[in-house]
Amino acid sequence: MKTFGFIGLGLIGGSIAKAIRKYHPDAHILAFDVNKDTLAAALSDDTIDAVCEERDDRFQNCDYIFLCAPVEFNLEYLKYLKSVISPQCIITDVGSVKGIIHDKIEELDMEHNFIGGHPMAGSEKSGFANSNYLLIENAYYLLTPGGEVPLEKLGEFTDLIASLGAIPMVLTAQEHDYITAGVSHLPHIIASALVNLVNALDNDAEYMKTIAAGGFRDITRIASSSPVMWQQICLENHDNISAVLDEYIRMLIQIRCSIDNQESDNLYQMFASSKDYRDSIDVTAKGSISKAHVLYLDLADEAGGIATIATILAMDGISIKNIGIIHNREFEQGVLKIEFYEEAAMLRAITLLKKRNYNIYER
Repeated sequence: MKTFGFIGLGLIGGSIAKAIRKYHPDAHILAFDVNKDTLAAALSDDTIDAVCEERDDRFQNCDYIFLCAPVEFNLEYLKYLKSVISPQCIITDVGSVKGIIHDKIEELDMEHNFIGGHPMAGSEKSGFANSNYLLIENAYYLLTPGGEVPLEKLGEFTDLIASLGAIPMVLTAQEHDYITAGVSHLPHIIASALVNLVNALDNDAEYMKTIAAGGFRDITRIASSSPVMWQQICLENHDNISAVLDEYIRMLIQIRCSIDNQESDNLYQMFASSKDYRDSIDVTAKGSISKAHVLYLDLADEAGGIATIATILAMDGISIKNIGIIHNREFEQGVLKIEFYEEAAMLRAITLLKKRNYNIYER
């Protein structure tokens, strides 16, 4: 029986702990969190077996310890863990930037005990209450081992992550931070900048905001993420983010020149090459942005229409994640948009609503 320790039980920590409980029911799971209500909830639903204090000797019995608290706390907490863990214990984290914690690990001479981790999964909601063992299923789980971790230990930890339904991928800390700067960090910056640009360009009547099209909403959805978290990511991974920003700015300047000079071939090639590359990406796999399970349907403008749909689905036990009317139908079909938590629920809803003669459009 393996013993797991958790420092922090938010969305990610809670989801990993629940996945361990699901797939390794005999595991012994200990946890500390500054929020006592969180610990009580985790104990009540059997996610964890015992609640720990911030400084707790029971951590010396852990085979694995997951650092899932804010980065500053994790860095400081490493000093305590060094004094209590067994030589065989593997410490890991779930941070979006790896360089800063690897530097601390080297400073403390703990490279033989550390494998950095970054599950490329998340949600617009936070906290243990929104954690789910399925959160990391089919998500890439990036691993950045310390330079002195035995290959046997790395293999065992990789197998553990795979057993939770995730897809482990081993990188160096440097590779991780450069890659995520391009595919995760820069997109959040672009989304936030675009939202701020439209806000600045809009008039007092807010026409831009009112008629914001589907494309605009899709590429700016991640701008709703935590400002504190992304502030910290930009500060922690500034060199890599600055480097990819330079390339992006150069590309924007080239695009502007092509538009100013009406260079039709260059413009076509830009859209064609981006389409080809985007179409080659596996949209069924979860990354930092999970696939949305959405359907659209035509709905008559009459009282009780939405309530009828919700009742039909509820009677069949289908949970709705989000529902709303689409006023701008650019790139979208149907007037009512319904989002589900899982693909299976969406497929059941499609079958059910088609039987009721609703016109359904899948995204």
